[in-house]
Amino acid sequence: MSAASELHGRPTAEELVDAVIGYLKHDLMPGLEGGERHQVRIAVHALEMVARELELGPAQAGEHRSRLAALGFDSDAELAAAIRSGAMADSPELRRALTEDTADRLRVANPRWLPDPADGA
Repeated sequence: MSAASELHGRPTAEELVDAVIGYLKHDLMPGLEGGERHQVRIAVHALEMVARELELGPAQAGEHRSRLAALGFDSDAELAAAIRSGAMADSPELRRALTEDTADRLRVANPRWLPDPADGA
């Protein structure tokens, strides 16, 4: 259990988000049509992103900090400045770090956009 969960108890943020997703998907959406159904689907997708960020975000943040440190930077701002200056041109390490950061963002935003490992990608 995370420190925030211990402080705030149950239901946890994750449980609350899951409960709202379940209500929207299984109780509300089946009775809706057209534009209203579309708006609820958008709300569900947004809440699913929140749920994934709550689950994956802390570990991803640590991995991102590690990638920055491996490149010799303490912040995204420092890295961006180095990229703008051309100091990181043709860096395979930078390409790898940015690819991993992008994949992490996609795991939260919409994991279906990631290539399927079974496809050999």
